[in-house]
Formats: sequence, structure tokens, C-alpha cells
Amino acid sequence: MSDDGRTETARLVTLDALRGFAVMGILAMNIVAFAMPEMAYVSPRAYGGDTAADLVAWGLAFVLVDGKTRGLFSILFGASLILIVDRAEKSGQSPASVHYRRMAWLAIFGLCHFFFLWWGDILFLYAAVGCIAFLFRGWGARRLIAWAAGLFTLGVLLMSLLFGGQLLLASSVDDPGVTTARAEAGEAIRDEYAKIDSEVQHELALYRGGYLPILGHRLDDAAAPFAMLVFNLLETLPLMMIGMALFRNGFLTGTWEARAYRRVARRWLPPGLLLTLLVLWLMREARFDYLVSLTAFLAWAQPGRLMMTIGYAALLVLLIRHHAASPWIGRVAAAGRAAFSNYLGTSIVMTTIFYGYGLGLFGRVDRAPLYLFVIAAWAVMLLWSKPWLDRFRYGPLEWLWRSLARGRVQPMRKEARPQ
Repeated sequence: MSDDGRTETARLVTLDALRGFAVMGILAMNIVAFAMPEMAYVSPRAYGGDTAADLVAWGLAFVLVDGKTRGLFSILFGASLILIVDRAEKSGQSPASVHYRRMAWLAIFGLCHFFFLWWGDILFLYAAVGCIAFLFRGWGARRLIAWAAGLFTLGVLLMSLLFGGQLLLASSVDDPGVTTARAEAGEAIRDEYAKIDSEVQHELALYRGGYLPILGHRLDDAAAPFAMLVFNLLETLPLMMIGMALFRNGFLTGTWEARAYRRVARRWLPPGLLLTLLVLWLMREARFDYLVSLTAFLAWAQPGRLMMTIGYAALLVLLIRHHAASPWIGRVAAAGRAAFSNYLGTSIVMTTIFYGYGLGLFGRVDRAPLYLFVIAAWAVMLLWSKPWLDRFRYGPLEWLWRSLARGRVQPMRKEARPQ
């Protein structure tokens, strides 16, 4: 293999291993959404916060994982967009045609995932936002980062205004001098959030039951994927743009000097961690009030999440480069090459374990022990992905996506090497 070939292989292994760490990390947060009512993800007061161990598990997940691995996954999606566009151009294909066919099928996969498997799908979001991100494919790295920062800041401000405004109205009810109209608006907001406790009980009954009622509930909530797109657009699009920039400038492919990655980690990780701890303290002081918790998740925690995500990316690139020849990095990279299969596979497995049509463990496992399921799933990802990809070109769902997007069945099995 030529030096260029070895360099290209190293670049792809770095991207694949980063994607592997990201898809594994996503499960560390999604496990709560698989196993408990939706609001338990945001506030331990809603469910799964009865013991000190559960509170510690929630706090560690919020500080160290929440939004960071999903953020890394979004960044890598942007990087993959550029990689595929570049390959299409080099092969003489239309980049727009290749990209939009992929996004159309990804959107279909996402909607099927949402309706038939699990409410927490992000594939439809990625497909829709990916269609927008494609418009910026020709921009330079600096311009991409500048615009991403501006859009991300706009998103944080809008979320702060939306939920912060609700918080101010709800808290003003106790002010003796408040106007009648404002008091009534505040009471209406309080009443709306007070319904969460009954909604938690409804979810427990629903997800401990059979498949058809769950499917019916999702069909009734058909607008949810589009609402998720609206609420997450100004977070996901900037992250994809950052990924496009970091691919262009070599950050995500491991071409920077080691000291540059260490400098990025030192610059972004500590302040991001401090901001996240501050948000955690504010939530704890409010006794995990639902409105405060939602405001924290959707607005206050965003800057710290972004900083920590960039810091994590720098540290992971260093880790991957340092252990590039290690078998375990090879297994993580294989899990990343099969990230689509691993992501949807965990939905199939976890809903079967926790929902009523499977083992019926929904809401019956404390928060801290849930991470035993995560560790087991990580082991499965690392054990199956590499042997599969040693024999086949793609993961099973990657092959299906590729075949559908290209309009013809793609070769699956690798050709045997001559002895």
C-alpha cells in the first residue's frame, strides 16, 4: 500500500473509531429513555430518583454524557456528509443526487424507527437537517465554524426566551403585585407542568402493555418527529457544520499535532464542565422542578455541552492515534462502521427487554442498575461488529441503506483474498 493509501486508511479508522465511541455513548443516555418514562430523562423527580445511587447515576450521566455523545455523533454526521460528497465528485457522480437519495431513505428509516420501534429516533432529524447542511458543503472551515457559532447562539437564546419566559410567568404567581392576566398565565403554565406526574403513570401503563396500544399512541403522536426537528434544528445544524469544518481542516481525521489536540481539550473541556456543574447545581436547588429542568436541558446546558463535546473529540482523537494498532480500537472502529446497525439494533433489543410485549421491565429497574444493560450492549457491539465486517463490506442495515439509495443491490460479501 502506498503512503497515501496508509494515510487514507488512518483517516478513516479515526473517523470510524470516533463514531464507534459516539454510538456506544449514546446508549448510555438512551437507556433511561428505553427503560423509564420520558420525563425521567430530564428530571429524577419524575421517576427513578428514589435512592442516592439513582441520583448519583442521573447526575453523572447529565454531567459527563448527556448531549455530548449525541453532539459528537452529529459532528461526525457532518464529516461523513463531506466525505461522501467528495467521493461522489471524484467518481463523476452528482453529489446532490447521491446525498439527497441517502437522506430520503434515512428519513424513511427514521420514521419507521419512530412509529414501529421507539419514540426517541434521531434519524429523521439527521436526514432533514442533513438536507440543509448540504447547502454549505463548499464553505471553508473558518466560515463554517463562524456561522455554526452564530446559529448555535441563536438557538440557545430562543430556547432561553421560550422556556425562561414560562419560568418567569410561573414564578410570578406568588408575587402579590402581579396583574390578574399575568397570574392567570402563570397558573396555566403551572397546571400544564403539573400534568407530568399523571403522564408518567400513563406511560408506565402504556409501555408495560402490548404492542398495538404503543403503536396506536405513536400514530396519534405523528407530529412528534417534526416537532423534534423544530426544537433541535439550531443545535443539530451547527453541530453538523462544525463536523464539516473539522473534517475539512483535518481535526477529525487525526492530522493535527498532538499538542494541538491537547490545547483544544484544555481550552474547552474545563469551562464546559464548570458550566455543566453550575446548571446541575441550579436544578438541584430547584429540587428538579420540571420547568426548571426542561429549561436547563434545552437552554442553559447547551453551551457547556458544546464545549465538552469539542474537548471530548480532541481527547478521543489522541486516544485513537495512540492506540491505533490495538485490537480494541479496531473493534471500536468496526462498531463505528456499523453504527447504523448498532443504533437501530439497540432499539430493537432494548424495547424488547423493557416493553410489555417483551420482558416487561419498563420502570421496574432502578436507574443505577440500568448501566449493566449498557455494558452488556457495548460488549455485544464490540463482539459482533468486527467479525461481521471481516467477512462483509457493510453492516446489515448499512448495506440495505446503500442498496436502496443506489437503486440496486450492492455486493455484500468481501472477495476472498488469493493465497
